[in-house]
Amino acid sequence: MHAALREAVRKKAGKEPTPSAAVLDSQSVQGGRPGGGKKGEAWGFDAGKKITGRKRHLVVDTLGLILAVAVHAANVPDSVGARPLLAQLGWDEFPRLETLFADQAYQGTLEAWTAEELGLWLQIVPKLEGQSTFVVLPKRWIVERTFAWLLRYRRLRSEYETTTQSSVAWIYAAMIHLMARRLAP
Repeated sequence: MHAALREAVRKKAGKEPTPSAAVLDSQSVQGGRPGGGKKGEAWGFDAGKKITGRKRHLVVDTLGLILAVAVHAANVPDSVGARPLLAQLGWDEFPRLETLFADQAYQGTLEAWTAEELGLWLQIVPKLEGQSTFVVLPKRWIVERTFAWLLRYRRLRSEYETTTQSSVAWIYAAMIHLMARRLAP
């Protein structure tokens, strides 16, 4: 259902049914209990953001519509957690996909792996020189907007689920709701 709605929204916006470019990023989300603790699978501490919980990885098209989702422990580095996510981007579903935009957390071996294994160009969008606060950067703002859309759903504000599969299902459910509202306001 999600894939059919995504194609319908893209067609309504005057785009091809499948994207040629996508944006990759992650978001660390605190656990549902005070202090972030929760029993269940895949919990960790993201030292960079000081959050105990899970990390949500998204690949979105240029309209901000989800192409792939992965949820894992927050202590998994972005470049490591992105590999299973990017492996979901099959040629049969996304034959036109050529370019991925990402931040500097994905720089390094992931660039070569993406080119060799997937045939995709991973373009790193660096911070501006001297940047110390939030600045809207080309292409990267698209995935940040998608994270903001998802956070409007109370169930996704914190990580309440025991399993990562349940978390992924709630993310897809929220996106299905968003796309259905775009098609029939």
